[in-house]
Amino acid sequence: MKAAFLSDVHLKGPEYPGHAKFMNFLGRLQGKGRVAQSGIAAGMLTLDRLVIAGDLFDFWFARGDAIYPGFQPVVERLTALTHEGVRISLCEGNHDFSLASYFSCQLGIDVYPDGAEFNEGGLRVLVSHGDTVDRGNLKYLALRGFLRSPVARCLQNQLPLTFLWRLARLSSRMSKEMSRESQERLAELMYRFALGKFKDGYDAVILGHCHKPLLREVSNGSRRKTFVTLGDWITHDSYLLYDEARFTLQRFAPE
Repeated sequence: MKAAFLSDVHLKGPEYPGHAKFMNFLGRLQGKGRVAQSGIAAGMLTLDRLVIAGDLFDFWFARGDAIYPGFQPVVERLTALTHEGVRISLCEGNHDFSLASYFSCQLGIDVYPDGAEFNEGGLRVLVSHGDTVDRGNLKYLALRGFLRSPVARCLQNQLPLTFLWRLARLSSRMSKEMSRESQERLAELMYRFALGKFKDGYDAVILGHCHKPLLREVSNGSRRKTFVTLGDWITHDSYLLYDEARFTLQRFAPE
């Protein structure tokens, strides 16, 4: 089993910095179905699973099969990877949510609103965006609850799509301002959260939202526990690789 985990790409469209770089990264990924047809190509990373732990998009609203046109190239590449045999899982973030109506219903990709549990090589792994770890940020939690409420969804269904995408950008900025805090403080809160999950039997806790790449290992008797914050694709271009029963933080460096 080989899996990659990443978060906080914050895609806005092809005209923004970072879009081409992330498309380059997705182009380096392949599934075993492609390997069976074409063989192993140099510089490619063959995966069984790709897990995106929230905020792949800087904003998201969709209606049926209509999505923001600037996101179409990324969606098409993710769809191609599923056809190659890569199992893709999306955890919702504080910038992209209500993903299931499109990604699950239209594309058959697994979507997790709050977090996901995986079994990788016998390890019990918890993956979440992590934006609800800080329970003291009441203003942000209230905004998060409203944006995901039936009232907000009803309003979305009444608006023209072009206006809806403008509103999505506004809600994205509001969410960013209300959830902003020291990365060091947030990383420490997340670490304490992970310690509690280790007591509940998890072997690895993998979180996004912090934008600071960090991997810490904790010994618990004969088992090694792993805590990870995934970083981002704004500053760090970081992702987590699980291969040969080990987690390692990687940084994408295009040729």
